[in-house]
Amino acid sequence: MWKIILFGVSLGTVFLFTYGNTCNEAVCGSVVSKCLLTQSCNCDLKNCTCCKDCFNCLSYLFSECCSCVDKCPSNEKANAKRTGFVESYVKDFIDPVPGLFQALTQEPDEQNRWISTTYPVDFDVFSPKKEIKIHMQTNEQDVTPKKDVMTLNCTVAFMSQCMSNSKCKSTCITMGASSYRWFHDACCECIGQHCINYGINESRCKDCPVSNSADQEDFEDEDEEPYYPDDDDLDDPQQEID
Repeated sequence: MWKIILFGVSLGTVFLFTYGNTCNEAVCGSVVSKCLLTQSCNCDLKNCTCCKDCFNCLSYLFSECCSCVDKCPSNEKANAKRTGFVESYVKDFIDPVPGLFQALTQEPDEQNRWISTTYPVDFDVFSPKKEIKIHMQTNEQDVTPKKDVMTLNCTVAFMSQCMSNSKCKSTCITMGASSYRWFHDACCECIGQHCINYGINESRCKDCPVSNSADQEDFEDEDEEPYYPDDDDLDDPQQEID
């Protein structure tokens, strides 16, 4: 009996050491050893035949200790597989000017400073939960009016050139945008009225990011600003999107 217990403790120690960067040994050591001893977590996450048993074994410590047995889904791995996914910073503006933004984006910009995209968003008028659905359609689809649904257009504008966060913010304010999204590859998206979830969560700027690392360094020196949120913004409500 003691040999089995010692084996479980030893095995638990190995797992804690392997995943030590994310595993809280002080909190999880005992329960992880027990679950490894009973083989409750002895399966692969991709073919998770033991996940229910592992969840029950770790009990209320599952969220804290799932990393110790490699059972925590990783958003970073999923995001890395998403084509065009880049982390971004978003913020609302207090005094947008929707009419100005619409006037600037309803026709292609003659100087190619930005590329605008418009898509419909369905608002459920009588839903107590205020459900909002994005409705995408093609020209070939038969478009029929929906009852109890109000469809409004969301317009976003992707700046063609790379720019710093502060320049992106000031540019979008000048255009009358309701909010903005600044991607960590220096792509800037100005977001109009009636958009949900801060427009399109994909970097689509025409000439950004720059492909050559030397050009990127020149751009940083020329802009003389780091590609990070402004210090004065850190005190304001903000969101970082993963």
